[in-house]
Amino acid sequence: MKNSILGLRTVIYKVTDLDQAKAWYTKAFKVAPYFDEVFYVGFNVGGYELGLLPEEGDTAKASNVVTYWGVEKIEDEYQRFLSIGASAHETPNNVGGDIMVATVKDPWGNCIGLIYNPEFKLSEA
Repeated sequence: MKNSILGLRTVIYKVTDLDQAKAWYTKAFKVAPYFDEVFYVGFNVGGYELGLLPEEGDTAKASNVVTYWGVEKIEDEYQRFLSIGASAHETPNNVGGDIMVATVKDPWGNCIGLIYNPEFKLSEA
């Protein structure tokens, strides 16, 4: 059976100050935006879209859905995110085998997941 779902494409984080967030995310993910407008800022992070949108209306943030960004050295990346202004949410912990996960909150309260998973490999579409 051919899968009609092509995989993850875009993760959106809503922020109150798009210019400050653009600078913070550039530093956090070590990549400059490829799309930069007053209504949307887009980054290509390892082939996946990280998007920033101006926050409007309901500003409540939830941690019930987390996107995990792959890293090689989770402890180092977790500490690096904290050093640039993220706040601790869940410290790095083992969730089975060699897989480690952690979460931080960006300065706007968005939950950012970090994962070290040597067992995961991208599949060919």
